[in-house]
Amino acid sequence: MRTCPVLAVASGLALFAALIGAAPVWAHHSFGATFDANKPVSITGVLTKVQWTNPHSHLYLDVKDKDGAVVAWVFEGYPSVVLYRTGWSRDGTIKIGDTLTVVGWRARDDSPFALGREVTLPSGKHLFFGPLSGTGEGAAVAPGN
Repeated sequence: MRTCPVLAVASGLALFAALIGAAPVWAHHSFGATFDANKPVSITGVLTKVQWTNPHSHLYLDVKDKDGAVVAWVFEGYPSVVLYRTGWSRDGTIKIGDTLTVVGWRARDDSPFALGREVTLPSGKHLFFGPLSGTGEGAAVAPGN
């Protein structure tokens, strides 16, 4: 039995498109899979890098530990479009070298990785960077506001 080449190519392309479209779903995770609501953190450090990406943005801070050694921390937060809607600007909110304080929840594996909830800017202004603890899909506004 012969296979129609057009049908075979179309089927292959459809399978490829389905797999590529599902890739972001595979990469996304729930709060509880990565972070621990029982491990809140408040970390102050110097901003070394910002990634305005989807499905999560990331802040990279150099943080001095209790012995004076520098530890590179990574904070995961909302996608860039949500950050923009909640008051962030790529060109004006923060810059490399700024000292920031990030409040959030530490990774389950105790690595220097956390879900960031709120960032205190050098000016003292507070902005949300990520969701409430729980599913990782919390609201972008403070409870009661």
